[in-house]
Amino acid sequence: MTTDKPASRVGLLISPDLFFTSKVTGTAQALGLRVDSVDDIARATLRLQAGDIGCVLLDLAAPRVSVADLLSAMPDSARVPIIAFGSHVNVELLESARSAGAEVMPRSQLSATLPQILRGYLIP
Repeated sequence: MTTDKPASRVGLLISPDLFFTSKVTGTAQALGLRVDSVDDIARATLRLQAGDIGCVLLDLAAPRVSVADLLSAMPDSARVPIIAFGSHVNVELLESARSAGAEVMPRSQLSATLPQILRGYLIP
């Protein structure tokens, strides 16, 4: 009889903000989880093909990256939830991401609930 737990999934962060990237990956590490960081859709698409991604955290401040573009580039076999976050004052951008199919929240909410979000999407 084996008591091995199923492997955790990996989070994928797309963000140009190195400070925030460090916060996200550090929080994941403290929880015994992993979040990989990429900076564009091409790298995200390649990383998604591995099949171990549990969710994508998309910083809406990332240049040349949108939820719609990410969804269209995402292989069907690798479809995972997208949590898009950005400035609470950029209501139009947040609404655009929501309309494209992402779960959306202000950056402050993502920061405040990051451990729960990572556990919810990355632990089987």
